[in-house]
Amino acid sequence: MSAVEFIEPLTHEEGVSQATKLFVDTYGAAPEGVWAAPGRVNLIGEHTDYNAGLCLPIALPHRTFIALKPREDTKVRVVSGVAPDKVAEADLDGLKARGVDGWSAYPTGVAWALRQAGFDKVKGFDAAFVSCVPLGSGLSSSAAMTCSTALALDDVYGLGYGDSDAGRVTLINAAIKSENEMAGASTGGLDQNASMRCTAGHALLLDCRPELTPLENVSQQEFDLDKYNLELLVVDTQAPHQLNDGQYAQRRATCEEAAKILGVANLRVTADGISKADDQFQALKETLDALPDETMKKRVRHVVTEIERVRSFVRAFAQGDIKAAGRLFNASHDSLAADYEVTVPELDIAVDVARKNGAYGARMTGGGFGGSIIALVDKGRSQEVAQKIADEFEKQGFHAPRALAAYAAPSASREA
Repeated sequence: MSAVEFIEPLTHEEGVSQATKLFVDTYGAAPEGVWAAPGRVNLIGEHTDYNAGLCLPIALPHRTFIALKPREDTKVRVVSGVAPDKVAEADLDGLKARGVDGWSAYPTGVAWALRQAGFDKVKGFDAAFVSCVPLGSGLSSSAAMTCSTALALDDVYGLGYGDSDAGRVTLINAAIKSENEMAGASTGGLDQNASMRCTAGHALLLDCRPELTPLENVSQQEFDLDKYNLELLVVDTQAPHQLNDGQYAQRRATCEEAAKILGVANLRVTADGISKADDQFQALKETLDALPDETMKKRVRHVVTEIERVRSFVRAFAQGDIKAAGRLFNASHDSLAADYEVTVPELDIAVDVARKNGAYGARMTGGGFGGSIIALVDKGRSQEVAQKIADEFEKQGFHAPRALAAYAAPSASREA
């Protein structure tokens, strides 16, 4: 059996050095600066963001670094460490949604979105990206790219939004618009908020109700793994992870249709009503009985119960009830598998192996249909549990998984 690959984060110095070198090698000049934004892992609260629900992400120590220099014209040139000999180009002048193909749509789309929002001073730029956020892993490498770009453009064009938590929401909106409208990858905003608003040692309790202001919709919840002698193991199954193949949009549309049938603005209204009911089981049953088909019933049941699991997890972890927190991880995954139907065999098997090898709880994280799982394990056991998963994958003929140890890291920042 081959040893499982553990992905270590780039240090500040490594990220700055590599991004700067790639920029100089590509464009023959020095960048104006280097910025970075993290990937994220969502502890619990999956497919709740676009239902105005609750999510609980942390920022990863794994970051995407961008070396950037503004241009006088509207041309955009971008290069990535993944393919350092290929420079992608676009022009912001006259650019329309879906007007850029490939990965360069993400950073180009941020500048386009800022200009669409009225920031006419934003022009073109040259940029070089270096990242240690695993691609296609469900750990939001795309948000790390769009958020680092947004922060860099805010800085070099003097927009003034990057220095405050509330101000960063403007940049988050540009990152979301880039993903949804330029890259065509549906996203509800969880990833971008995590990348821009998380703080070290805390999980971000994100309340996605649209009526809340940026100062009302987040709270920092202590997430100190060392305090309880724990580790958060993340295993990238390397099963292909795609959010723009229609599956995500299909489930989102089903939830929106269910809300219309129930006569509510969104499923959060339904979830809160059930949570306050004297008999929650009966209230849930009556809600589901009002829906026309079994698939819609299952989707709504997941969203409603998942929102409540987020609240319960925050309480359990704050009280040091790690067994209860682990049970909530397990219930979340089981709901995502049975009711939301977004898991694949690699995710289910990785979760099962982690549970059988001493994890307090394990669940898929991210949009599903591939990507990663997380497992809450005792300190020092991540490597062992990850190896057990790798061994089982080898037996099953799956791609070899990769693993990393996560902790609550800080959000996007200027690095140099």
